[in-house]
Amino acid sequence: MRMFGFSLAYFLVILDTTVLTIALPDLRASLGGSLAGQQWAVNAYTVAFAAALLAGGAVADRYGAARVFKLGVASFGVISLLSAAAPQLGVLIALRALLGVAGALCTGGSLGLLAELYPAPAGRARATGRWAAITGSALAAGPLLGGLLVDVSGWRAVFLINPPIALISLLVMRAVRSQQGHRRIDWPVQVLACVFLGLVAEALIDAAPVAAVAALVTLAALVLAERRSHAPALPGGLLAATWPELLAGTVANFAFSGALFVLTLLFQDTRHLTPLAAGLAFLPLTLPMTVNPLLTGRLVARYGPRPPILGGLALIATGLAGLALTGTPAPWLVVMGFGLSFVLPALMAGMVGSAPPGTAGTAGGVLNAFRQVGATLGVAVMGVVGRPLLTAAVLVALTCAGYALAARRARAAVTA
Repeated sequence: MRMFGFSLAYFLVILDTTVLTIALPDLRASLGGSLAGQQWAVNAYTVAFAAALLAGGAVADRYGAARVFKLGVASFGVISLLSAAAPQLGVLIALRALLGVAGALCTGGSLGLLAELYPAPAGRARATGRWAAITGSALAAGPLLGGLLVDVSGWRAVFLINPPIALISLLVMRAVRSQQGHRRIDWPVQVLACVFLGLVAEALIDAAPVAAVAALVTLAALVLAERRSHAPALPGGLLAATWPELLAGTVANFAFSGALFVLTLLFQDTRHLTPLAAGLAFLPLTLPMTVNPLLTGRLVARYGPRPPILGGLALIATGLAGLALTGTPAPWLVVMGFGLSFVLPALMAGMVGSAPPGTAGTAGGVLNAFRQVGATLGVAVMGVVGRPLLTAAVLVALTCAGYALAARRARAAVTA
């Protein structure tokens, strides 16, 4: 039951990354505003979420995963109520940014709880599969639920569904407690990390050169601060030990989010499907992500995370190539969906398992931050390049080959 409780909260976090997009026409008719304002009604959540992920994990490790999780879930419910009552577009954009911060706290707390409640690697791998199956259903539900709610009650209804779900999660998790950690937080370093991730997201979303330059300057300051810090944002050795997983997560989300963007334009602008029909058209992609993670968890428990990651990357590349080269998307969406449902849970299990003691929230935050940057980059790049699906297929195939080489070297180092 506790698994259901903290998975339900992450369901909300993922749901809100997609559910508002389909409501934008109704939002524009209600609140008005420019096209850029409409985009920021969606992107404010994404930018704030990406910026706060690393800090959310660190806060969960320091002050207790359960406490931070409950704070994030309660904040998410309250801010959602305020968003539903937003009187103008600027207020809604600000509230969406606060929702992103609350979502980062939920994520950091839920990953910390995953490590605390399931300390054995095999049990944690199976639990990660169940967690991914529950949260993966948000990807299937987002477009469908958004279309249905907007058709029935308008854009405000997409926020009103959040508070009841948040309340259920809090009730289920009310008795769960976590001890405070001993790892200190260097707040200037965390602020620099938040600013850097936010600037990267802004540069990619709006193709803003000023934000890109500012991100490079902030990165230089962050590197210097990390070297001098008594409590760096990244645990020692984490990047060196997990860079293949971070690369795989970045590329997988690049392909997934970029393909969603490209195919949404295809379904609605070229094939003239309604929002609800377009959501239904994505079910072959999203449904495998609600059931197959259960199998992935068992595979990780038995064989470790690398075989499912390799197989999943190969399936994603195959699915993208099929989408690019044929005119029948449904079967290739299924292939891609199964690939993603192998890769993403295995990546999370591998990252949390590789984290030093007491840093599971931070490790999960690092992976999610890389994934979020990959997702943002996927939309930005695949929206402008020629043959975007084929380009993504080649990129994923190269990543698969590189990951296989890194895995082989890691095995050789262990046996040497």
